[in-house]
Parts: sequence; structure tokens; C-alpha cells
Amino acid sequence: MTEPRIWDAYLTDRDKQVFAASGFGALAEWGARPALLVIDVNYAFCDTEPKPILDSIKTWRTSCGEDAWEAIPVLQTLIGACHGKGVPVIYTTGHRRADNWDSGSWSWKNSRRKEEKGIGGMTRNGVEGNDIVDAIAPGPQDLVVQKQKPSGFAGTPLASYLQLLGCDSVIVTGTTTSGCVRATVLDAFSLNFRVTVVEDGCFDRAQASHAINLCDMHAKYANVMKSGEVTAYLSGLGEGMFDLPSGDGMALEAAE
Repeated sequence: MTEPRIWDAYLTDRDKQVFAASGFGALAEWGARPALLVIDVNYAFCDTEPKPILDSIKTWRTSCGEDAWEAIPVLQTLIGACHGKGVPVIYTTGHRRADNWDSGSWSWKNSRRKEEKGIGGMTRNGVEGNDIVDAIAPGPQDLVVQKQKPSGFAGTPLASYLQLLGCDSVIVTGTTTSGCVRATVLDAFSLNFRVTVVEDGCFDRAQASHAINLCDMHAKYANVMKSGEVTAYLSGLGEGMFDLPSGDGMALEAAE
């Protein structure tokens, strides 16, 4: 009997029959040279500590509440496994001008966007919303990509970094499952990277959106797997496959 999936509760019997009959959801082969992508795990999406989401969004309108912090230990394990094997870890986070002019189309669909205009627009209680959560902070050999649209590839050097590293596949984690994770997955798929999404390493502010988007990505664009399966795959990789950044001078630069 097939193990239940997180999305099963949201599918009708007809939906399940359609997926079974049409061949969607087959498991693709792993790539040989992966990179781990950590999408937008910053304070604006996580808050500074676990809080019920309806409390958290009073301060951070994009927060995913407790679900974000349930994923943090999973991300720590995956990042540690990649560091141990010398597998690239690439983070994304947002970036805005102080006057928010470059918000562009983001400003069309959210009534609270005006809260982020002006000096300190993404800062709450001295915390910068686009800063990556300290619990999974990038190390000197990790890469950080700043972006302004949902996909980690849109207007960023991410594709060129993956090409420079010789990657043929990506393991995608982060937030939101229905937004920036999904957009990044679709672009990676369109660029012919093999894609794995870590089910318990992703999160969203809406639980239904999380489950249904995992279902859709698994059907058409990616293997959606639990973190245990992904760490088992990583443990079987050879060490030293990648020419990672040296990290020389990064500690000094951060201190300044």
C-alpha cells in the first residue's frame, strides 16, 4: 500500500484516479551534482521566534508563524549534511530600495505593502526582515542571492552560479511553498535541472496551499521527498566534488 502523502486529504477520489491514470507523479532519477537551495528563510517570513501565525503577522505581514520554525531543524540537518560533503548551499532573500520604488508588481496585490515604505521599511524592533534567520545563517563558503521576484532565478545570477559549479540538479527548501519555492522549482525545471523538493523543509502561511502545491510540483516538476530520504541521498555522494568559494576575507567583511 502506498504511503499517504500530505496532499491526499485535499484530493477527491476523481483527482486521485486522474493522477494514477495519466502517469503523473513518477519518480525521476536523482542528479549527480546537486546544490541545496534555501529560499527566503528570513525574519519577514519566520519572525524572530516561534509564534502563532495570527500573532506573528501583526508585526511581519508575510510571516508563516509556527510552521516556519518547525522546518528550521530540518534545514539545519540538510545544510549540515551538505557542508559535510562539500555540496553547494545557496540562499536567496529579498532586496528593496529604501523608498520601495522597485517593489513594482508586488504593490498591486497586498493592502499592507505601504508599511514597508521609507527608511526602516523592512525593519521591526531593530531586526531587518530580509536578513536570513541566524539559526541557519550562511557560512563563508555558502552563496547568497538577492532577489526581487518570486523565483530565485528571476533577474539574479543563480543560474550562472549553478553553471559555474557544474550542478545538474537542485534540492529546494524554504518558503513559501506556493510562492517563491514553486516559482524557483518551475524555473529550475524549465532550465532542465533535476529538482527535488523537501516536503518538511518547506513551509507556507496557508496549510492548504502548502499541501496542494507540493502535490502539483510532485505530479509534474519535481520529486517531493521527506528530509530523511534526501539526507540519505546526500550521505552517498562523494566528497570534494565542487570548487566552492574559499570564503577568504568573508569573516572580516562581515565584522566591518
